[in-house]
This record gives sequence, C-alpha cells and structure tokens, in this order.
Amino acid sequence: MIAKTIKDIKDTLPEGVKLIAVSKFHPVEAVMEAYNAGQRLFGENKVQEMTAKHEVLPKDIEWHFIGHLQTNKVKYIAPYVTMIHSIDSLHLLTEVNRQAEKANRVIDVLLQIHIAHEETKFGMTFDECRELLNKGSWKTLTHVRICGLMGMATFTDDMEQVEREFVSLQAFLEELKNSWFTGDATFKELSMGMTDDYPIAVRHGSTFVRIGTLIFGERNYNK
Repeated sequence: MIAKTIKDIKDTLPEGVKLIAVSKFHPVEAVMEAYNAGQRLFGENKVQEMTAKHEVLPKDIEWHFIGHLQTNKVKYIAPYVTMIHSIDSLHLLTEVNRQAEKANRVIDVLLQIHIAHEETKFGMTFDECRELLNKGSWKTLTHVRICGLMGMATFTDDMEQVEREFVSLQAFLEELKNSWFTGDATFKELSMGMTDDYPIAVRHGSTFVRIGTLIFGERNYNK
C-alpha cells in the first residue's frame, strides 16, 4: 500500500518537484517499506526520533529536518542531516554553521517564513527575514548554504486562503532571488505543501512537498 501510494503521488508531481515522505511518529518498519519502494527523502520534526532512525536505517537516506529546531539540539543532527527546512533566526543559522564546521560539512538550509494565520506555527515574518538578510552577517557563514524558503499554510478547509498564502511565499522567493541572491543558482527551493494541499503548492512553485498521512496513514501520537 505504501509503495503504491508513493508511486501514485510521484506520478502527479512535475519534473523537479521532490517528495519528502514525512515519517514522524511512524515506525522504522514503515520507513523501510517506503525505502524499498525507492523513496530516499524522509522528513522528521523531532531530533531524537530522527537520530534514532538514522542509526538503524540505510545510510543513503536523505534526512530532512522539518520541525522547530532548538539550538542545543543542532549538534545531534549536524553530522548527517541533508537539509534543515526550519531556520527561523540568525542565532539558529549561526549555530547550524558552527556545528556543520565541527562535522566538516556544509549543510543546506531553508529559511522558514510564517505565512499562516495561526500563532502556533513557527517562522519569520517577511520583514524579519528581510532584516536578517539586510544585516549581511549570514554571508560570512561558510558551512551553511541557504537554498530557499519553507512555509506552512493555515490548517483550514478554505483552499482559497491556502492558495493566497502559497502565492505570497512564491512571490517572496522571487523578491529574495532578485535582491540578496542574484546569480545564486542554489537559491531556488520552495518547501510547501502537505497531504491536503500539495497540489496547490505545486501549482505555485513548490519544489519540495512534505507528505506523511497520505503515505503512512494516521499517526499514533501516544506511542
């Protein structure tokens, strides 16, 4: 079932759009089922859970950290994480750079932007992000590579609102491309869209869709 669902999703994605299978709260066995179906990109939002899975699962898996990241936890994932989608401050970006340097790596990151009409979601406002980039100190960080933006739409049945939020993030990516990242070929990624809204996200330029429930079923949060 997992294998068929992954194939069905990938068949709907345009070229250049990558599927991240969000495996949080799902067991290693489910991840292996997806892996055996050819899936290699997996997303987790808890450091402890991702590290535990990384230790026992195949080493060619690309781990994407998509949850809120505390600075004191960065050191645990820096040696192996492929991309961190949730950079929401210069302080966090600097710590990722510090830990990446210790691990002798360059870590790809996305700046998380708050586009939802919900206070519970993390991320910078557009102005906070502009302020971070204006300061310029991020340019001295040689062990992180800013590759684009991530955003989460409002949890709502109003798909017109969701679409407006995705449109705003796509426009902001273009603004940053033309101002702070002119000529930077790596600054192109847009991580937005989940199980219920990913087709809308793809229409508006998403390059990473983060899909969990559709692939693995409902999560058991009591485990």
